[in-house]
Amino acid sequence: MKAQIKTIALALTVALTAGVALPLVAAPGEAKAPAADYFRNSPMLGNPEKAPIYAATLAGKRVVAVGDYGMIIVSDDGKAFRQAKVPSRSPLTGVFFLDAKLGWAVGHDGTVLNSIDGGDSWQVQREKRGQDQVLMSVWFENAEHGLAIGQFGLAVETLDGGKSWQERSLVEGEAGERHLMQLVAAGNGLLLVAAEAGTILRSEDAGKTWQAIQTDNKGSFWTGAALADGSLLMAGMRGHVYRSEDRGVNWKEIPSGTQQSFTGIVQRPDGSVHVVGLAGASLLSQDGGKSFKSLPRPDRMAMTSVVSGPAGELAFTALGMVLRQ
Repeated sequence: MKAQIKTIALALTVALTAGVALPLVAAPGEAKAPAADYFRNSPMLGNPEKAPIYAATLAGKRVVAVGDYGMIIVSDDGKAFRQAKVPSRSPLTGVFFLDAKLGWAVGHDGTVLNSIDGGDSWQVQREKRGQDQVLMSVWFENAEHGLAIGQFGLAVETLDGGKSWQERSLVEGEAGERHLMQLVAAGNGLLLVAAEAGTILRSEDAGKTWQAIQTDNKGSFWTGAALADGSLLMAGMRGHVYRSEDRGVNWKEIPSGTQQSFTGIVQRPDGSVHVVGLAGASLLSQDGGKSFKSLPRPDRMAMTSVVSGPAGELAFTALGMVLRQ
């Protein structure tokens, strides 16, 4: 059995490191399953809200969150969660829904999962066990064209809805070998990648061609967001937040008031922007990200992702806690 070590799946809660698959051991609170299903399906928990979560999104109004051991939990009201049955135990680190029904999740072992029913059930579209591939984020332009990214410049693309995937290089040189952490779609073909060592990859043609933009940030970007006013945000290690007003060509650092690392950004229905991260890091902006006020959580809980759900804002943790903001 492989030693359990910190992995890229845990980068959002500890540090950015190279990844290997977690061992196939019992998850906390796991219900007993038939031996034939043990290594094929994610463990089922008695309380889905205790699932360790790394990423979350909305499928229509439904909250869908993915995490360790291949766990996926969903909620229609933002209050009660149920667990989906998933044919994988690979840690899942990214999730994206094109609409209320059609979505994908990605993670360790080069895994790509697909759902056509809003996250209730999932099918394996891609798996590369033993090849040490970690996918961190996934995005689809439409039902046919999609892109997933991950460690060491790994990028895989599909033109047939995920039936087949081809590896590709986004940019040449050193920038093309850096860890790629999150895809950020900004509309009108603009697509960005939050990457290692202060790098941002930028495409104006929905991912066909790319350029690498090197900011003056020495740390890695872990997360990003496109705001309603057209501005863009990138955030990540050591409290760095950057903002662009020209579709990602130029970036300016915005003081955050903290050195804690950031893992998620959400724009609330009232237009305010909330940034969350490790050690309870929490920033709030009332002016579209031009300035932020630091409002750390008193419990210093490390948050991995944040969404604005049907019953308000939810933040998730790798420790198996759903935090209602």
